[in-house]
Amino acid sequence: MGFEIEQIELGERGLEDFVEVPWKLFRGDPCWTPPLRAELLGSRLLGITGLLTKEHPYHRDAEVTHFVARDGRELVGRVSAAVNRRFNEHYKTKTGFFGFFDVGPRPEVARALLDHATAWVKDRGMERIMGPGAYSNATHEANQGVLIEGFEYPPTVELTHNPPYYGEYIEACGFAKAMDYHAYRILISDGPSDRLGPLAEAVLQRRSIETRPVDMKRIGPEVDHIVEIYNQAWAANWGFLPLTESEGAAMAASLKLVADPGLMRFAYVDGELAAVLGALPDPNVALRPRWNKLRDTDLARALRLMRTRRHIPDIRLMFFGVVPRFRKLGIDAVLYLEVLEYAIKRGYKTCEPSLLLEGNDLILRASSFMGGVHHKTWRIYEKKVG
Repeated sequence: MGFEIEQIELGERGLEDFVEVPWKLFRGDPCWTPPLRAELLGSRLLGITGLLTKEHPYHRDAEVTHFVARDGRELVGRVSAAVNRRFNEHYKTKTGFFGFFDVGPRPEVARALLDHATAWVKDRGMERIMGPGAYSNATHEANQGVLIEGFEYPPTVELTHNPPYYGEYIEACGFAKAMDYHAYRILISDGPSDRLGPLAEAVLQRRSIETRPVDMKRIGPEVDHIVEIYNQAWAANWGFLPLTESEGAAMAASLKLVADPGLMRFAYVDGELAAVLGALPDPNVALRPRWNKLRDTDLARALRLMRTRRHIPDIRLMFFGVVPRFRKLGIDAVLYLEVLEYAIKRGYKTCEPSLLLEGNDLILRASSFMGGVHHKTWRIYEKKVG
């Protein structure tokens, strides 16, 4: 076949090559934007526990492996396979996952990688395989799905970019659509719609609603509030898996670097915690590769982010949740308006609400109401094993 598939286990040095695969495949692509290598391999210097290390909390409830395709000395593809026990216990299912899927324009390499991942999860008693994600497809995990629409736009933080042929290669291996996620693009300079201001004012007149920004000096307890709302507001969503305390702690660590407190707000109804809206300045603006070895080291990219983080023009709306008993009160309009007005004052230019489940009509309509235009779609695939 002209290539070989190598299996790499958690903790092995070969994971460095696993992380480098997309750097080799997509050199020069102006849209492709990877995380810091430390986010995968870990770094004491940066204080990061990498997802691909044994110490990461993900591995407390999962078994994983990794496959790299080599053609001689050339790296030509990669994929991971995972069994997330907590996911299967929550859904009473036998689902395995493939993730970290990257391949050049060689369908035979894609098939070999996906066959290896499928065989691995089947050997562990799984009846279905789904992906791609990072390791798996819980809604709070990063890097969900294959981009199938919007290739001309670079990804915002924790989202994927790939060539158009990925979906074709995966479908050729017998996978079918499981779920689509969408992204919208809002021009902040356009300001709020004519209806948003009056609607928010009317809501505040009818209800005892108070709001406040996140307090970064108390980030631990604040993240506990976010987790509390998330585990109620997202519970009925496709792919939901309750956030754990350790995952909340990891979220707290990631928020500290780029968070702008004015973009993250809580809402209370009669003094009771009711909703949260969280947007972040997009670190990908600073982390996008310069395709220069010295300028693309983790240290250089992290320093670039630290230097420019208060001047990032784009934001990603990462999460917005309302506790079920407080829905349809108009809290969303109040929080949207406050964050939008703050973003305008601070000079932000664009906002991307994403990842939005295709069946979540409430949030899709809200994104349109905010002036958003659909501009990206990602797809998660599945197939039966056996």
